[in-house]
Amino acid sequence: MEELYRMIEETIKATGYNGDIDGQDIYEDICDQIEDKEPGSYLLMSKKTDDVFFEYQVDVMEDQFNLGYVDIHEGDKVYHADFDYVNSDCVNSLANVPAQHALTQETW
Repeated sequence: MEELYRMIEETIKATGYNGDIDGQDIYEDICDQIEDKEPGSYLLMSKKTDDVFFEYQVDVMEDQFNLGYVDIHEGDKVYHADFDYVNSDCVNSLANVPAQHALTQETW
């Protein structure tokens, strides 16, 4: 899981966003928000500070989810991290993610 958290952090940092990023916190926030959700596509919001909120695009399936993107809104700036476009090394790192709330290999 640590590799997955690090991949989330690195993908977001690559957007130029300089704020605090914790891949585990993001993953757990998404898991909390999708608990008991029906399968489908969702836009989820998470307010971090008065000036910063995260927007997640998530496809929820029966036993897993796919994180499409994270938009970080900071004042008048938006940082877009596209998780549907991830290189093959990152896709291979998802092979051992538990099925419960796992980011899916097939849709990355």
